[in-house]
Amino acid sequence: MALARVRVIDLETAGTLATDVCEIGWQDVVQTAGGDWAVDAERGALFVNPGRPISPATMAIHHILDEQVAGAPFWKAAAPSVLRPPGGVLALAAHRAAFEQRFCTPALSGGAAWICTWKCAMRLWPDLQSFSNQMLRYQRMPAGLDHATGLPAHRAMPDAYVTAHHLRDMLNTASVEQLLAWSREPGLYPRVPRGPHRGAAWAALDLEALTALARERDVDVRFSAEVELRRRGEAVGRPVARPGEPTLL
Repeated sequence: MALARVRVIDLETAGTLATDVCEIGWQDVVQTAGGDWAVDAERGALFVNPGRPISPATMAIHHILDEQVAGAPFWKAAAPSVLRPPGGVLALAAHRAAFEQRFCTPALSGGAAWICTWKCAMRLWPDLQSFSNQMLRYQRMPAGLDHATGLPAHRAMPDAYVTAHHLRDMLNTASVEQLLAWSREPGLYPRVPRGPHRGAAWAALDLEALTALARERDVDVRFSAEVELRRRGEAVGRPVARPGEPTLL
């Protein structure tokens, strides 16, 4: 019987267009016969031809050159074999998976569900200072993570390899179903991420500040503030009168 598998995906891109992928990396996390989850030996990376020059801004991040991808397959040809491996997957996963999902459309992935390790990290390890992939790596120091295999950062396979160690520990703490449920919701920041109240616990904010944050354009900030409003029994979206102002309520 085949082992349950979640495949971690990481992309490097030439820009923001739907076919702008220039590298895809993957790392499998599998369930062992004993029920625990482990980082598997199955990993790899493929160059992808984005069909146009790689932008200097993205080249400065991943250092992939146009000549390295010139003979590679285009995205729609390269993606299915990675996103839909023989035997299938329980889910695909990525750190800040919304980025990968912009390129790994349901048509290419076979409609696979996605786990976002960024969102799940904030739920499971809220006391950590930061939740980027590399900061999680050095704050947590996951067991078994080979330092050299996880380098260089900002390349597809090393980043997928690092993410997979976070995912393994998440799957050994919470169920696949729970991680998928958290991933379907916006990110729940454990503290205010920016602005004048940066670093403050949501519970420490007064009602006016909390309500203002619940109107933020950033969906993750807005969701986090709304969760605290609901915890207090406040109606989400209700305007808060300033001291001395009349209210219609």
